[in-house]
Amino acid sequence: MHKIIRLPEVMRTTGLARSTIYQKMAENSFPKPISLGVKSVGWLDTDIQHWIQERITQSSAALINRA
Repeated sequence: MHKIIRLPEVMRTTGLARSTIYQKMAENSFPKPISLGVKSVGWLDTDIQHWIQERITQSSAALINRA
């Protein structure tokens, strides 16, 4: 079963500001939301968790390469 989270929870989960989230979406470096209605969107929790895991993996790889 999928969990849909709204922008305030995405911001809390990622630590990113609203403007940064939308900027990264425009750069295709952040998951796109899904439409919940005419003026309502949300993100799949699994998409956000996957994005976070990718950041962790990239950060870890960068640290290993510096050593």
